[in-house]
Amino acid sequence: MSDQTRAPQGDPAEPPLLLKGPAMQYPYMPSPKQLVFGYDPDQFEEFVKEWVPALQPEYVRVERQGGSGDHGIDVAAYRSPQGLEGPWDNYQCKRYKSALNWSTAAGEIRKMFAGVVLGHFVLPTQYVFVAPQFARPLRTALAKPAQTRAKFLEELAKTSDEVITRLTDDQQQEVAQLAEQTDFAMFVPVDMDLMLEQHKTTPYWATRFPDEPRTRPAVELPPDEHDPEEARYVQQLVRVYAERWKADADTLELIAQHPTAGDHMRWQRQAFYSAESLRRFARDAYPEGHFNAVMDDVHTMAAVVAHKRFELGWDRLQAVLEAACVVALTETLLTQYVRPLDRMGVCHHLANNGRLKWCEEGGAA
Repeated sequence: MSDQTRAPQGDPAEPPLLLKGPAMQYPYMPSPKQLVFGYDPDQFEEFVKEWVPALQPEYVRVERQGGSGDHGIDVAAYRSPQGLEGPWDNYQCKRYKSALNWSTAAGEIRKMFAGVVLGHFVLPTQYVFVAPQFARPLRTALAKPAQTRAKFLEELAKTSDEVITRLTDDQQQEVAQLAEQTDFAMFVPVDMDLMLEQHKTTPYWATRFPDEPRTRPAVELPPDEHDPEEARYVQQLVRVYAERWKADADTLELIAQHPTAGDHMRWQRQAFYSAESLRRFARDAYPEGHFNAVMDDVHTMAAVVAHKRFELGWDRLQAVLEAACVVALTETLLTQYVRPLDRMGVCHHLANNGRLKWCEEGGAA
């Protein structure tokens, strides 16, 4: 029986083959804002703690205090070593399914005034409400400090909030007086878009959200004069040259004039500073530990090679540098920025830290 549903293979009359399945779809990646909106209260407070230092570099310390008995402090940012007894800012985190409204904010303000009266802390310099969303009436209220203070005092006089009612009559009067004397301009909302832009400047951003391509700063060239921070690895190189070329290259002055040792020393210093630029880039862009991970990976292979038998420290050094250029690095956010010169420089950082040595003990000094 002939197949009448399809023309023979290769027949010019054959219609084009159409794929009628669903279109290929790529995994959906939520935006940073959508991810934050999905945080539970604890996650949101931790996110705020990461963000606060990006606002005020002059903060001495930032502490998350949210929890039972926090007296209305979620994240405290101290402007002096005196902590809660000196100038400080309170970051009050409110993560609800709905937008933060005046009723909730007023309750937190009452709690704050009661905490001051009870001696738990001094009045903060600024009180920042941190929430993914703010109800329009609350934003309007916070934009009109004098009017909002009058509204707050009116509500305070007839509140049934236990934070106030459990105080003594004298303490309640102190709360009212304190509120009356306070400039309500201290109470401000934060904008989520602004929070995210500022959080992006912290090392924590890369661990929370998909990392964006970064521009690594240009590598700093070695200064003409050796820095004291270079002393240990440079001394080891001097031993290498003295062991190979004896008295012709046993001081920095003679090495600089030597046709081979001079160039070699310059290359190694360039490598050291290349790795140093990588270290600083990692320090500023990512959480602590990324550069150390590169150091550990290189050291793992370098130590194996360095323990082999070599006639000269020069041979050991060259073998370790070659191995460092091909060692597989653990995949981290920093790995994509590591260059071959960095790998060689890491070897000198390891030597500078005393983790690698080129010459056998007792060799030429």
